[in-house]
Amino acid sequence: MAQDIVPIELGLTQGDVVTLWAPRWREKGEEWEAFLGDEEDLFVFPDAAHLAAFVRTAEEHDLTDHPAWPVVPSLGVADLSPDDNHQFDLVGVPELIAEDPDTWTIGELADVIAIVRALADVCDLEKVHEVLDSAEGFSLLPQGTLPFSGRDGAKLWDELSEVVSEKWDEVLDAIDGVVNTPEVPEKELAVAQEELAALEAETAAAAVEAPASDSDSDSDEEKAEPTGFWVEVGIDPIKIITSAGEFYTLRCYLGDDPVFLGRRGKIEAFTSQRALSRFVAENDDHDLADVETWNDVKVKATAGELDLDVDDDNVYVLTGLAEDMEEGPDALDPQQLDLAVELFEDAGEWADDESVKDALAPSESLGWLVSFVVSPDPTRLAPSAPYDAEVAKFRELQAAFEDRLNSN
Repeated sequence: MAQDIVPIELGLTQGDVVTLWAPRWREKGEEWEAFLGDEEDLFVFPDAAHLAAFVRTAEEHDLTDHPAWPVVPSLGVADLSPDDNHQFDLVGVPELIAEDPDTWTIGELADVIAIVRALADVCDLEKVHEVLDSAEGFSLLPQGTLPFSGRDGAKLWDELSEVVSEKWDEVLDAIDGVVNTPEVPEKELAVAQEELAALEAETAAAAVEAPASDSDSDSDEEKAEPTGFWVEVGIDPIKIITSAGEFYTLRCYLGDDPVFLGRRGKIEAFTSQRALSRFVAENDDHDLADVETWNDVKVKATAGELDLDVDDDNVYVLTGLAEDMEEGPDALDPQQLDLAVELFEDAGEWADDESVKDALAPSESLGWLVSFVVSPDPTRLAPSAPYDAEVAKFRELQAAFEDRLNSN
């Protein structure tokens, strides 16, 4: 199955450059991955205008046989500009690894190492593989902070730091050695540069207007700001509908980190509001007990006054999604799918389970289908039938989530 072709930005020794990346896709029973280039040469450009001029005129390169390529030459400069999630600062790795190994540092480093491995695979850079294989920590980055916690984790992080300090220049040199910037036709470049200038002017104007717009929107939000006990304590009652029944539980966010009513990856879920309220009144052996406002919730529950007023955005209907997915993207309800994915991702993050994030990555077939449905883009190549692999993976994620529910 074909996947997207994605514009990316690479921070190299020559500066920030842009190119195209085709994450892994399957075609005729074989798995492929590619970058914009020619055999071992990697084509990079100083900005999206030069990239646009090239893709609109070039006849031969490594992506011409990609199933999605016919769409690319018609894309605008905006579509060929890498978003924040596809900007990889390779030269900044030594500075990054000097930070503490928290969620953000490890997440950013994992993304950079993943794209470096992809470059090494596609461009046959043995030296890069040699460096990345010289410390175990490189392969553990996708697992998040867990492998780097405690004394053993600190040792792994120190080994990574040492390898980066001694050998990262070898990685950069190897990649620099395959980088090439082809010339582009001046006429096409002039057109693309006008597009880029217009895009930058539009972005600058939006930034100038943002304070006033934000003020207006803030005013509107203040008028419509939800109120009530659950808003005050910052914890949400949620309702989950599965084939096994309807369940209630609680979840909050500490910063961006989800926290569920439960412990060690198991979510306490209840078939009635009364059962949940009784559990809250009698138990503190769970992760929400560490939340500052938890005692307020417990006082309400003990007094028999805990009312679970579940907001529509916190109702998760998991039934029927896999069956709809079998029929294809058009049969799926985008909002229902988006909420289900949100629930799976929150539970996975809370339980330190990276498999959910990995399965829903845009480079994976299920992640690509989900992105296609919840974030429609007419320039993207539609997923093609059959959808057996996507359905199987979704059912796997759903089963894994439902296994987390400790039903009461």
